[in-house]
Amino acid sequence: MTMTGRKAYHVDNIPTAREHSGTSAMDTLKQQLTSLLQYRPLWRAAFVISVLAIGFLATTDNPYPIPSSSSDKINHLVAFLELTILTRLAWPELRAIWFVPALLGFGLGIEIIQANLPYREFSLADLAADGAGIALGLLPWPGLRRLGKPDLRNSPGSL
Repeated sequence: MTMTGRKAYHVDNIPTAREHSGTSAMDTLKQQLTSLLQYRPLWRAAFVISVLAIGFLATTDNPYPIPSSSSDKINHLVAFLELTILTRLAWPELRAIWFVPALLGFGLGIEIIQANLPYREFSLADLAADGAGIALGLLPWPGLRRLGKPDLRNSPGSL
């Protein structure tokens, strides 16, 4: 009580909007990230841009100042890891039996084009690195669970 007889309020006693709604900041962030991961048009656009950029970089003779590894094989692995993850985000219902051969075909196509360029060469090792990147991209990654499949970690039987 104050001297005027009114109850004193402190900022610490005022509930925030988040406390009124019953959701924590972490729950809100999780919902936003889940929405982002499920926004397929974004991932489809990123996939197309990545395919175009990888195709361009794989066939150009100008060294562009982009962050990359000194090992060409690491560059291939990272590029195809990215393409695989983007494919899984953009088309979560698509089974690996369909997109893995397509991605390997893209890698083979790049190598065939490079075989016909005077400043590039065909390399089976590059194709193997592409396959390794795809294999890593097929591993279970957070946020890449198939839609429509229940998450058994939150079921009563998981206790």
